[in-house]
Amino acid sequence: MSGSFDDTLFSPEGGFAVRIRDLSGGNGSEPVETIRGFPTLVQANAFARRYVRDSIERCRAPGMSAEEVLAAWFAFGEDAEVVGKDSAAWNSGAEIRDFAAKRVTDSEERNWRVLDPRKHEDDAEGGDEE
Repeated sequence: MSGSFDDTLFSPEGGFAVRIRDLSGGNGSEPVETIRGFPTLVQANAFARRYVRDSIERCRAPGMSAEEVLAAWFAFGEDAEVVGKDSAAWNSGAEIRDFAAKRVTDSEERNWRVLDPRKHEDDAEGGDEE
């Protein structure tokens, strides 16, 4: 059943990954981090989208135009890309101008932490620590 919906929804062995890039160039073209273990493409896409949305909002200052927000993001922000050859993988190019033009009104649009697979690892390892 090659090319089926299930092939694009469920992850390859080890899960999907998202690369985080520092746009300030501090790490060159290499990602500063690769986050692995997303069980579905849907979760990886949502994480990457929210991560970039949060980065845009951290670069926004009161009174900035959309172009100024974009310039600040390209100078100081972080980009995220879903790793894989799947054409359904999200990338910031599709929405970055809209993000810059419209301030977030729902904080859930920025909440990438809830989708972070590392959070679940930390919860499992942490156990009963106080």
